[in-house]
Amino acid sequence: MAVMTFAEKSIFFRIYAGLLLVCISVAFFAYLLVDTINQERAQSYRETVATGAFYLIAQGAAYQQNDAQKNYWLNDISSLFGSNFEIISMYDIEFKAREMRRIEEGKTVVRYDPSSNQSTFYHRLEGSDDLLTVKLAQVGERQVRAMTIFLLDDLSRYQGFQKKQARLNFLSEKFSYPIYLQSIQNLKLDPEQIARLKRDELVMFFQDGIRGQGSTISFVVASDVEDLVIVVGPVALFNWFPLKLLGSVVLICVLLIALGIYALILPLERRLQLLQIGVDRVAQGNLDTKVQVVGRDDIARLSMTFNAMTAHIKRLIESQRELTRAVSHELRTPVARIRFAVDMLADTDEADSRQLQKEYIDEDIESLNELIDEILTYAKLEEGSPKLDWEMVNLRELLEQIERETNALGKPIVLICQLPSAKTTAMADRRYLHRVVQNLVGNALRYANSTIKLTAGVQKGMAFISVEDDGQGIAEKDREKVFIPFARLDDSRTRASGGYGLGLSIVSRIAFWFNANLTVDESPNYHGARFIMQWPAKQVGVVVAADDITQGSVEKVIHQTGN
Repeated sequence: MAVMTFAEKSIFFRIYAGLLLVCISVAFFAYLLVDTINQERAQSYRETVATGAFYLIAQGAAYQQNDAQKNYWLNDISSLFGSNFEIISMYDIEFKAREMRRIEEGKTVVRYDPSSNQSTFYHRLEGSDDLLTVKLAQVGERQVRAMTIFLLDDLSRYQGFQKKQARLNFLSEKFSYPIYLQSIQNLKLDPEQIARLKRDELVMFFQDGIRGQGSTISFVVASDVEDLVIVVGPVALFNWFPLKLLGSVVLICVLLIALGIYALILPLERRLQLLQIGVDRVAQGNLDTKVQVVGRDDIARLSMTFNAMTAHIKRLIESQRELTRAVSHELRTPVARIRFAVDMLADTDEADSRQLQKEYIDEDIESLNELIDEILTYAKLEEGSPKLDWEMVNLRELLEQIERETNALGKPIVLICQLPSAKTTAMADRRYLHRVVQNLVGNALRYANSTIKLTAGVQKGMAFISVEDDGQGIAEKDREKVFIPFARLDDSRTRASGGYGLGLSIVSRIAFWFNANLTVDESPNYHGARFIMQWPAKQVGVVVAADDITQGSVEKVIHQTGN
């Protein structure tokens, strides 16, 4: 299972394994191809070499006058070859179409049996429907010597050099290699070889080709003409691996490997092309573009990141538009109040009235500063991944700090802090975590009747912050709206309590960058609103990826529980 998962995710492993499989398959195919071609070549070589020899033997049978002479003749050639020659009817053997054509053309048919390593030869006797047949396990010096005997016997029926040479030229076509008369002085023979020729023995010459290619063998036997010998050959030895065959097979293998590599790369190339098309569409301004995600490898993750990036850009643009409209609306109120106060300053000469208007102006300017700070904070969290200074934050110390800061405001609201143990810590950015708790408590202060409860801790590897109050709570249908920038559920109540509708939006964005779950529901003890933020007590990395998976998880929880 782990190997399959790794194979799905690793492009290198898939390509490497695929390439290895292609090479093994091509190597196996090359072996079968070479073996098949060599079997055909070997069969053709056997039949080509055997045709001339069996033609001579069949000519000897044609000279026999009756069956008794043929039987005597068969015994002689069987003794010479060391194998039993027979004459049978050609209709006793079932030949293939190719074999029948060779029989009719006067050529030899050879059937090789790899299990017994024997070859069966069939040659039609001229002018009859009989076949000369024999089984041979191998062709050695004895068989070559027998062939030369038949050659000398056939040549003895032709008198004179010209006739003998003409006969040899005719036989060369049957044998498919040259046979000719040559002066013994023209051959580079040593004294021992000359002596063997004089004793009517066979002399063989072996010529090795370049690097085993084109090796040949020649036979020399004495003739009945003085100072002339019969030279048979050179006969090309069968080469199992000729350069042409190897070159052709290598070329085919390279082509097959190239096709295999192309088949491996083509799906990746198509997926990259789809990704490029998506990039081009986004560059043209189409932010609704989605790239199909196939598999679980790096390209799939890149496609997911691209989709998340386009969705994030689209959301940022829409958020900026909404923020711009909301900011313009929120700025009008304090600006209008400042303008009214300035007009009042111009219309009154009383010192107390002028001082009062100045204080109103100062309050409105301070309100504008607070609004600008909130907008900048929200925009910073919204525009991209902020720089988070991760550290182990002591939750007890954080709650004690929030308690002191809240009590210093002098609000007639009781803050109950359920403090965790002194050793309870969670990984977070302290500054942003402080902002989360501060905003949640500040929001509760505006709507609570008398009591707020603040709780923090770590359970099953998840840290949490809980803030609940005894206010009116938030209707379930309105819970989606509290995290929207500048959203107000009740305009009159919001003006009375203060705020701009950015505090919970900032909490939502910090929760996103903390990879946290942010929920809002009804407090079971105080029946007001309860906000809970949960995040991993130990973050996997120092940066939380801005992708659609984490964003979707936060938005899904908010949507299900209500804001």
